[in-house]
Amino acid sequence: MNIVVLLRQVPDLVEELELDESGKDLNRDWLKYKINEFDDHALEEALLLKEESGATVTAVALESEDIDKALYTAAAKGADRLIKVTGDFGPGVPAHVAAKAFANALQSVEYDLILTGVQAVDERDGQVAVLLAHYLDVPHVSVVTGVSLSDGAATVQKEYAGGLMAEFEVRLPAVLGIQAARQTPRYAPVSRVRQAMRSTELEEVAAGDAAVPVGSAVERMFKPETGAGAEMLEGSAEEVAEKIVNILKERGIKK
Repeated sequence: MNIVVLLRQVPDLVEELELDESGKDLNRDWLKYKINEFDDHALEEALLLKEESGATVTAVALESEDIDKALYTAAAKGADRLIKVTGDFGPGVPAHVAAKAFANALQSVEYDLILTGVQAVDERDGQVAVLLAHYLDVPHVSVVTGVSLSDGAATVQKEYAGGLMAEFEVRLPAVLGIQAARQTPRYAPVSRVRQAMRSTELEEVAAGDAAVPVGSAVERMFKPETGAGAEMLEGSAEEVAEKIVNILKERGIKK
């Protein structure tokens, strides 16, 4: 059983986010990046399946700044193989491009199951898993909270709005969008990451032609606009009561 986990880097939301001059993207000059939280859960679910079934886990990520450390961290947690997909990827890679690049790279990788985060914190539309399944022509289920394996199939728990749960049997190979692993993602000590850097090979696979029509474009980004705020009423109880009555009359609520 070969399980592939896709990892993406996203802005660290601890940092204050600012817009660039175009007003259509974040100012990424000073942003710090980290592995997408949902992808970290996908990795944890893959490692749990490895412990249960003896599967091999391969971590795959698009080339970007500091992505090597993220991949070695995956190895420190238990991933068996690391692949960096090389290409000219700028920050904020569109979902269509990311999915196509992953699909191209996976043509040379043997897989039975592909796990990725249900969405990324910088796009929130959950398209990568769906598009990847389309490009690879395999089944797909997203918003997954649990996976178990049997001969040639996976049983997955999917969460719906309102806390409703459903269980599906999916024939492999398949792509699953993980919302949450069955347990909190494990921590990798710095010493173990350094050991992985010395002992684990980091393979490189070219993304090939990942240019695809995105289909949508950002017209405007802006911070939430606030109203005028609250009006503070001062005075005695009688004065405040009179002011409230007058406000209600002005707004046509009381005659």
